[in-house]
Amino acid sequence: MRKPLLALVFVASLSVSTAYSAENDMHPGLWEITTTSDLLKLASQIPPDQMQILMNLAKQHGMDMPQIQNGAATSNVCVTQKMADQKIPPGFYQNKSGCMAQNATHVGNKYTWDFVCANPKLKGNGTAEAVFTNPDSFTGRTEFDGVAQGAPIKEHADISGRWASADCGAVKPPQ
Repeated sequence: MRKPLLALVFVASLSVSTAYSAENDMHPGLWEITTTSDLLKLASQIPPDQMQILMNLAKQHGMDMPQIQNGAATSNVCVTQKMADQKIPPGFYQNKSGCMAQNATHVGNKYTWDFVCANPKLKGNGTAEAVFTNPDSFTGRTEFDGVAQGAPIKEHADISGRWASADCGAVKPPQ
């Protein structure tokens, strides 16, 4: 039970980092991203030693594990002006977790894209969308169907983001 649960929480944590990059009219600076899912509600059942393994796995993929409480993962993301000006999501997945964004579209305030993951620990396909109500906030969702560390998964997550500050402080932008 623990190995599939760890893999599922890892996949859900990937969702936290995807939506920030979609809007080309968004404000640069510090964004607070919150992801909720049924899967994240299970995180409280993971023993501390297993959670440390999960955090180490995330670090291996260049990510910091977000804070998870009450079925929601919250993280801060620094968006540069260049990132805010892009019309498609940057190659975040390809660089950080062996996944690649593709088929990005932009119609009005809605952005959608697919992602494909093909690495030894995570294989599958997903979709993501973000709808901006204004340059300071968005809501969205991700769907993923695949295999994580040998365990089949089908996961949905809801995402929301809000601009917090023009200054990122100590938070560095993704590379």
